[in-house]
Formats: sequence, structure tokens, C-alpha cells
Amino acid sequence: MDIKTVSDVHSECDIQGTMRLSGSGPSGRPPPFEYVAAAVLDDRGTVLRWTGTAKDLTGFTAEEVCDRPIQELVADLPDELHSAREMPASGHVRLWHRSGDTIDATFRISPVEGSAEFLVLAAPTYHVTNRDQGAALLRALSAQDRITIALHDTELTTVQTNATPGTLDGRPVAPGTRLCDVLCAGDAENLEAVLRQVLVTGVPVVRRNLQVSWRHDPARQHALSLSAFRLEDSRRRPTGVAALYIDSADDLRARRHLDLAREVAEQVGGSLDVVRTAQDLADVLVPAFGDLAAVDLAHSVFDGEEPSKQLGGGDMDNAALAPATAVWPAGIKRGDPVPPLPDHPLLRSFRHGETVVFGLDDFIAMVSDPQLVEYLVPKDAHSVMVAPLHARGLTLGAISAWRCGRSDPFTQDEADLMRQIASRGALAIDNARRYTREHRAAMALQQRLLPPATTDTPAAETAGVYLPAGDGAEIRGDWYDAIALPSLRLALVAGDVIGHGILASATMGRLRAAIQTLADLELEPDEVLARIADLVQRLVAEAPPDHHDVVGATCLYAVYDPVTQRCAMASAGHLPPVLVRPDGTAEVVGISPGPPLVIGSLPYETTTIDVEPGSVLALCTNGLIERSDRDIDQGLRRLTDALAASCRPDRALDETARTLLANLPDQAPRDDAALLLARTRAIPAEDTAHWEIPADPAAVSEARAWTTRQLTRWGLDGLLFTTELIVSELVTNAIRYGRPPAELRLIRDDVLVCEVTDSSPTQPRLRRAATTDEGGRGLFLIAQLGQRWGCRHGQNRKTIWSEQLIECPR
Repeated sequence: MDIKTVSDVHSECDIQGTMRLSGSGPSGRPPPFEYVAAAVLDDRGTVLRWTGTAKDLTGFTAEEVCDRPIQELVADLPDELHSAREMPASGHVRLWHRSGDTIDATFRISPVEGSAEFLVLAAPTYHVTNRDQGAALLRALSAQDRITIALHDTELTTVQTNATPGTLDGRPVAPGTRLCDVLCAGDAENLEAVLRQVLVTGVPVVRRNLQVSWRHDPARQHALSLSAFRLEDSRRRPTGVAALYIDSADDLRARRHLDLAREVAEQVGGSLDVVRTAQDLADVLVPAFGDLAAVDLAHSVFDGEEPSKQLGGGDMDNAALAPATAVWPAGIKRGDPVPPLPDHPLLRSFRHGETVVFGLDDFIAMVSDPQLVEYLVPKDAHSVMVAPLHARGLTLGAISAWRCGRSDPFTQDEADLMRQIASRGALAIDNARRYTREHRAAMALQQRLLPPATTDTPAAETAGVYLPAGDGAEIRGDWYDAIALPSLRLALVAGDVIGHGILASATMGRLRAAIQTLADLELEPDEVLARIADLVQRLVAEAPPDHHDVVGATCLYAVYDPVTQRCAMASAGHLPPVLVRPDGTAEVVGISPGPPLVIGSLPYETTTIDVEPGSVLALCTNGLIERSDRDIDQGLRRLTDALAASCRPDRALDETARTLLANLPDQAPRDDAALLLARTRAIPAEDTAHWEIPADPAAVSEARAWTTRQLTRWGLDGLLFTTELIVSELVTNAIRYGRPPAELRLIRDDVLVCEVTDSSPTQPRLRRAATTDEGGRGLFLIAQLGQRWGCRHGQNRKTIWSEQLIECPR
């Protein structure tokens, strides 16, 4: 077969339009050359010998190339090679491939010693470049302090590595070692499992985070990021595993710092209790930041007050310790005072708001008192970091973190982190402090505005209890009241103000004062609530625009008459009362609730019920029955059952009330709770007397005579004169200005009550008569003779009454 020249082959291939390659094999992929092509030339550049690898590179056989100039294989021969008189030592050329394409090749020429021949070695340029770059990359990676490269064979034996496992002499790991020779057994076993999976499956592992310990130092862990891939030969058979370990301690530390900062933001500040907030701050630092943590606060912070400007040891108490199970130095307990420390430059830095770090020796030298050192320093501690809790221009206290045992000492980066944590924690503690101050002020105002807890009147004995909201909720202005009214009657009130804090307490005080004033006017319950609703409307108009929605209240107003043994009541959006009868049965009183007091211009309805003596009326607010797991109806039923079981005749009312509150399912209710219990009494029939007044002026004398007989029968001879004058004036006015029917009624208890009722709505008015006036002195005389007097209106009637104190009541 004739041998074609290289140029002929090129021409044919070019005509046939076969695919062109640029430094690639005929398949379009880089040829799998794991070798170097070789040929022998004479001094004129004629090919003398042609190897099989040269055939693989160019596609030409030895028969086609030998005895021909090598230049015929070179496409676009460089000018420097055209003019060269000697063989170049190395260079880059493009060689013709038998397919007609070209191959970028890198060559090196060396003379053969003892002859005029030259050995030519050539390889694809991309292959040489990749090897050079790979070698350079490998050298660069091997030189990195934080990057470890390890090549393992199929048995996972270390073939080559730049690892130095932190030994004191710093010697590298010797080839032929196994992972178990360097790492702890468990870590080596886990790592080998990962590498074996890569070797078997060929699936690489990228940036897998590991925690490993050197065999010679098992107590200390190191954070690594592992990337591993399988090594293969030219036939894609696995030959081992390459592992790349990157020291991720800094990344892990930064991630932990971010996690800790997020944890502080999420966990600290959720409570408005100073001690709870301090404990949350200490808990979040252990064990993420230190082995032990303590929070110390100024004495005044616990009470909600501002600390002194110069804060230091001796005026602080411990507020929190973490962990609770830690072994602290003898005597340190939460709530203990912090002993004063001697003056020291680092301590002065702390007082100026800087975070300070002490090694154990420095701390001992600063304290200088062996007993104080023993008291303060935890066992095995080697370093402590102390940061001031500084917020809004105030230094509230300090937070300290200790590290013990084999843990790393604190770094400056951690000091910066502690400064941020202390700043956030100080704001949370200061918020709790300010809330404590406002809460205590509101509590004091609320308690001062509430009536006495117990009262004892002819109409009933009462007991009231008030439970403020807990767990950070603010005072919401719940109240109760028991108001003694004329004619031995008793008004019972329970109310719940919208809003919270001091504003709610102030609103409660204004409403309570208004209700007491209206109660003295002896209006019907529906009329009292209507007028209070008008007052609330005025309060809304006076409030700033952003407070219009938080001014209002609900209220239940009831009046019990021990003479008639009836109770009239009306509700302004409030819970109905519960009636417990003497036989122990209990029920919710059915009343028609009107709108809350914030809604004006709507009517209220009075409901009247009969009440047996010895019954208990219970008035409460929502906080006593509202819970997240049940509705109001369920709460009322539960309260009714509890009252039926607790309100026994032989049990004091105040004890019953306290027991009911103590048995609340929620220990820290989100709303105030107020409860008023009233055990009713009745005025005996023999202590009352009635006489119908005829519409005749002559009836005045008969009324005086009837009154004299009745007082004599009661043994009240000492009141005969004044009572006759009072009865005369009252009956005269009823006959002269009123309308029949009219009635005179006397009631005896610790006071003597004289009442005259007629059907006229005319309101009597006390005035001072002139010296020339013939009348107008009746009410003046009544006011002078009795202890007090007044007038109340009912439906189509009015009653004028007068009370006199009985000096020696029966």
C-alpha cells in the first residue's frame, strides 16, 4: 500500500469535511492520554523511530512517518522554528492528526548522548497544562495552615498528606498510617464510613461538618469541613479517595455567635419580671458561651427604682445563677448580696462600661483576699468575663461568665459578643424594672382606691377580694364596692374598666366616686347606670384621641333592702350575680344586661328579686371566670358550683372569698379578678311599723300620737320629742304638697328611721327662711334634729326620710 504524505491526508480530510478538533481526540472528548508520545530524530529533523504512543497521539504509523522530515507533521510551523539551525529544547506546536485535524502539543527535545540523534517527547498541551496547574494547586493547598489534604488508597490507608495532628513536635502524619492512628476510635470509624461510601459509590461529599478529636488529645474537639471524591485511573477504576479537610472553627464560632445572639433576642425579654428576665439571660449563656453564668443587680432594681450612679460590689444582689445544678462556691445563692471588691484598674474599666476579661491568676491578684477568692471563684475555673448591664444611661448590674476545665479561654471576639448580649439583656431588665415601678404604683393606687375588704351593716355582711393580673399583665382597674344607703339599705357594685395601668386605676377611682355620689341620691339602679354612662362619655371626650378606645367600663349595680328583703339590680354589660340560698343551692340571677358604660344614650333595665335572709350574693369580674380553655358560660357554671360548695353559714365570708381565688386554675391570670360576697340579713317585722296617712290636716296630730305609742313600745322614750317634731313636719308636707296615698314608716336598728312616702314627684328643697316668712322651716328643722335626711324617688312616688342615732341600741 502506498504511503500518503501528511499533507495529502490533510487535504483529503479537509475535502471530506470531517470534524475538526482543537486539542481533542476524534470523539470530541479529551483523549485519555496518561502517557507521553516519543520519537527519535536525526540532526536534520528526519524521523528515525516512531513509538506506539506517537501513533496514538497523531494517528500516523511508523511506516507513514519514518524517514520523513518532522516538519511535515507540524501545522503552521512557527517562524522561530523555520529559522532555527539547532533543535529547540522545548516549545508548543500544532501537529497534524491523520484525521486532518490539529492537536496543540507541548514538546521537549533532548540529545541522545553519544550520537547525533535527538529524543522528542510530546503531549497534548491541555494535558501538560492541567498537570502543571494541578501540581501548582496541590502545592498551594498543601501550604495552607487551615487546609489538610489526604490521599487514601482503596484500603483507606494514607498515601500522602500534609496533616500535622497538633502534636508538640509538629511532625507530619507519615504515609501508611490509618485514620485510627491519628483520630479517636469513634471519630476514625465514622470518617472511614464516609470515605468508604465515596470510594464505593463515586458520589462526592461536599462540605460535611465534622467534630473530631486527636487521639493524643481526646478532650478537645476540632471543627472540620470535609470534602471528598474518588480517584480513578484511565479506565475509570477506583484507585483511592482524596479528602480535603478545612478548619471550620472560625465559621463554627461565628455561627455559634449568631445563634447565641438570636437565642438572646428570642429568649430574653419575654417576661416583665426582673428576676425572671435575669434568669433567662443567665440560662441562655450556659453552656453556649460559658460553663457558669451569674447576673447581679443593684438593690433598687428589684424594686423598680433607679440604681445609684456609682455601682459596684456591696450594693448589688445576685439575681440569677446558671445552671441551677452547678456546683458554685460555698455560700453563693440566688438573692445573696455581692461582696465589695477592692479598687483595681480593670474594675474601674468595668465601672466605665467596658467588658473585662480576667485570667484566674489576674482575678486572684485583683481580689487579693483568699477567703473572698474561695467565695467567688468556681471550682476548676480558669477565666471569667464580666460585662456591665448598662441601659438608658443607668448601670443596672453586671453579668459574669466563667469557663472551667479544658474549655478555651475567652477571646476578644467573644468580649465583643458579650458586650452585645449584655446590652440587649440590660434593655430587657430595664424594661422589667420600669414595668415593676409602674406596676407597683398602679397597684398602690388601685389598693388605695378600693373600699375596705369587709363591711358589716344591718343589711348584710360583705367581703371583697381583688387579685391583680400576673405574669407581666398590667392592672386593669377591676373594683368592687359596698355602699351603705339610707333606710338601712345596701348598694353592691362590681365593675371592670377598659384599659390597663395607672390610667385604668384612675378611671376606676373616678367611676367609683361618681357611683357613690349617685348612690346617695338614691336613684334606681337603671338610672344610676344611665348617668354613669353619660359620665363615661364625657371622659372619652376629654381623653386624648389615641386613648378614646381605652376609656370605658362594665358595671353591675344592685341595691338590697333588708326591710322588704328584695334586691333591685341593673347591668351595664357586666356579668350577672350568683345567688346562693341558705339551703346551699346556687344559681345565676337572670338579668337583662344593658350596653357597656362607654355606649351612651341606651336604656338599662332594673331587675328585682326576692332574697332570703342568710343568702349570699356574689358579684365578680371577668378575670375570675375567663380562661383560654373555656367560655364565659362554662366559667359561670364553675363559679356557681364553687360558691355552692364554699358558702356555708358557719364559714367567714372573707375566708370563702380567698379560697375561691386561691383555687383559680391559672396561677398568673392575664386579667384582674374582683369578687364581692354579701350575706344578706333581714330587719325583723317587730322592728318596723307602718301607718297610712289620711288626706286630712288633722292627721298630723294622729301621726304624732301613733309615733309616741310606737317609740314607747320600743323603749325609745329619749327620742320622743325630736321624733314627734320630725314626724309632724314630714306628715304636714305630705298632706300639703303631696298626693295620696301616703304612708308613715318607722324602722328600728342602730338608728331610728322615719319615712314618709307619697305619690307626688315633687322634690323637696332645703332653704333658709327669712325672718318675716311664715313657713319654709320644716326641712331645716328636720336637718337640725336628725343625724341626716334625704329624699329618694321610686316609680310614681317619693320618700322623704330622716335618721336619728340610737345611743343605746338593743
